[in-house]
Amino acid sequence: MLRIHFSDADLGRARVATAPDPLWEIATSLHRLQTRTGRWAYAGWFRTVRARLREQGLERALRTVVLPLFPRAAYFPDFLTPAQSAGGFDAGLDAIVAAPPWRVRYEMATLDRVVGAPSWAPRLAETPTRRELVRLLRAYHEVAITPYREQIQAQIDAERSARCRGILDGGVEGMLQGLGPTMRWRRPVLHVAYPAKDRDLLLNGRGLTLVPSYFSWRTPNSLADPSLPPVLCYPVLREPAAPPGTETAAGDPAAPLASLLGRARAAALCAVATGATTGEVARAVGVSASAASRHTTALRDAGLITTSRHAANVLHTLTPVGASVLRAGTRAARP
Repeated sequence: MLRIHFSDADLGRARVATAPDPLWEIATSLHRLQTRTGRWAYAGWFRTVRARLREQGLERALRTVVLPLFPRAAYFPDFLTPAQSAGGFDAGLDAIVAAPPWRVRYEMATLDRVVGAPSWAPRLAETPTRRELVRLLRAYHEVAITPYREQIQAQIDAERSARCRGILDGGVEGMLQGLGPTMRWRRPVLHVAYPAKDRDLLLNGRGLTLVPSYFSWRTPNSLADPSLPPVLCYPVLREPAAPPGTETAAGDPAAPLASLLGRARAAALCAVATGATTGEVARAVGVSASAASRHTTALRDAGLITTSRHAANVLHTLTPVGASVLRAGTRAARP
């Protein structure tokens, strides 16, 4: 259990990341490759990425160099998910290369003590070795993350919309209360189910950055070093759908609905689950804005969603009937 302690000042400085963090998505996606837990929800991604890694000749480097640094365990090095990656992928990779050698050596020793590190790990304290690691991370990102960028962004946008509605209903504490079943807000502490041993994180006025992650599955994660800028990487609330353009995988929450509504319209209904604009629906479904508008019109005419205008945007949300239909479809899809 991770217990994150908030002061009033910390509540005022809590924020949700505006975009997917590319290095956290690399880390969590590598965790997906190492376990069958939740595999059904990423089945299309898993098959496609494994094939692309083989085609690009990256399988051996991934297995011998990258995966040992990102074990799905109680610890992986903090310098691999630097705060600078919030400013973009290149900024994050530059921060890895610029990491102080003493810090890299310390974190490699910690990795070795906790789960075991490869014999070559101490060489990461040398800048040329980190440059080679960054080259591999860039190649992996191009294969495993970039093709899914729009789908990932749509999930993050929907999660941010849900957190914003939590703030409107109950302030920052309302936002924290709605983070999901693995996190419980009991003022002034956020209790987080956590893979490592129990510990307390005192924010001490620094605030907390919440980083929703598409590839994170059920278990949130944070940095091991309490002196670093506090961050909590956590799963988006909705379970991922199949990639746009692929057949609906067994176990996909939209599968039973696709037979009734069609694949695109079922995906649109799923996208509206926590509220979405027409643009967000378009990105989630993988269609144009005009096609998304036609789908939302059809769903609205059927009484499954309702639409309200906010400035230049329209926000689509489920009606009680739409929510019931989606719940029934989701229950039918679960293994």
